[in-house]
Amino acid sequence: MKKVTDENLIPIYAEEPKKQDEAWRKSIPAQVFLNYFFAINYHIQRADDNSLQNLTFFREHHAELEEKDLEAVSKILLTSWSTEYALRATAELGSEDYLRHALHWTFPQAYYTIFAGLQAFLYTLNIRTANAELIQREAGRLVVRNAYPRAIGFYAAGPYNDFSIHRLPLASHKASLQMPEKEIDAQAQIGQFLRTTRKLKAQTIRNQVQSNSQTALRSAKTGKVLDKWNSQHWGQITWRIGYTTLFDLLSRLRISSSNKEIERFVEADIDFKLFHESLLEIVSYLNGLHESYVAKAIGMEKYLEIIAALPTHLQDSFINDRLRSKIEPLLGSGNVLSLGQAA
Repeated sequence: MKKVTDENLIPIYAEEPKKQDEAWRKSIPAQVFLNYFFAINYHIQRADDNSLQNLTFFREHHAELEEKDLEAVSKILLTSWSTEYALRATAELGSEDYLRHALHWTFPQAYYTIFAGLQAFLYTLNIRTANAELIQREAGRLVVRNAYPRAIGFYAAGPYNDFSIHRLPLASHKASLQMPEKEIDAQAQIGQFLRTTRKLKAQTIRNQVQSNSQTALRSAKTGKVLDKWNSQHWGQITWRIGYTTLFDLLSRLRISSSNKEIERFVEADIDFKLFHESLLEIVSYLNGLHESYVAKAIGMEKYLEIIAALPTHLQDSFINDRLRSKIEPLLGSGNVLSLGQAA
């Protein structure tokens, strides 16, 4: 996947600290970020509709792939699985203090394993790109087209300061600083995360547009680049934002090496084990969905051949566990060979 440049990153925190004083070291921003991911996992795990089983998009999914295409999909999946393996290894090693300092690599690992799995799924839809921004945009379209279970089918749309949230009926409730204990709390947290992320994405796009003399919006009277925008100006870039979905929220895990966001996290007083557990469960869930789509598209026989050829460290691992617990029941026993037969 194409390396993401720092200037395209949406920051973890909505605002950079104005000075490094005591307030800078407080844990509220990190706690809010933990709440968001805990809420997402809470919502997924407790949803009645978190499976692909009843989705028309899944039932109708198929692909005609040549041998070179199968090799390409296999390599992309291997990237996803290897990154997930590293993420899991960190979590298994970790004391609280170790996990705290491991955020430098576990945040990006969680992002890249999911997006590699998504890239493999998109490949079976004949969308063959390694560009992270294009992959994210296509994922948004798939969410709106009901390619994903309703548990993660929520999204935000609309222009700046007039966002609407869909398929998350309790999202309008005010989010608190407490960990979600009920579904209403979880949806409120996710709704806030969607709005904040879409706002930051809109601001990022505005900065990109206005910093380019060829694209900048200008005053009709003076011809000068506009410093202030009204709703009409914001409406002109809404198409560039696309839909804001779970995959946009996950993109916040990309960390710029040139800023101090991660240091603020490391110094926070939050439950790092819980954070890693939430991330791992979200990763496993999403990777399982994309692996199911790939298996459906190429057929179980081919999929099992990919698994049988895995390097030693990935054999008889979480990949096989998901195969048996998620993919085989989803596709039906009549379509499944044993791993021994595939080998």
